[in-house]
Amino acid sequence: MFRIGLLSDTHGFFDPRIADHFSGCDEIWHAGDIGDPGVADRLKEIATLVAVYGNIDGTSIRARFPRQQRCSREGLDIWMIHIGGYPGNYASAVKPTIFQNPPGLFISGHSHILKIMPDKKHGLLHMNPGAAGKIGMHQVRTLVRFVISRGRVGDVDVIELGPRTTL
Repeated sequence: MFRIGLLSDTHGFFDPRIADHFSGCDEIWHAGDIGDPGVADRLKEIATLVAVYGNIDGTSIRARFPRQQRCSREGLDIWMIHIGGYPGNYASAVKPTIFQNPPGLFISGHSHILKIMPDKKHGLLHMNPGAAGKIGMHQVRTLVRFVISRGRVGDVDVIELGPRTTL
């Protein structure tokens, strides 16, 4: 069993409660728009960090993290990219891969909208953890925590950190 903490769109803001929510995770995955290398450094103090850069990330973050990550955990094929869309509305850049070589778990950020939904047509689960930062149009800052075991996602917890406008 592999425990994952998933977040996106921190835009340079680190809520200290992330450490409590993600303690005990084997890895933390950040789906882009990190915003400040210090956020990545703080996440790495909690657990191993797997991240991709987003459209607002500058050269220092782009030098540390790739545009996309394709990996496997516990037999599950995972693809993470910042701008990816969601089932029925995938970004044009990801459509060829989704249609021809879909992962079991597809993770994206960017929209600031929490979505966890299956794509039955392509046999995958899509996750967008929403936004953990204070910049954007979202109303509530969110994180996701889940486990991967024997090629499947389970025990999914959505964590609300509170309104975007407060700590």
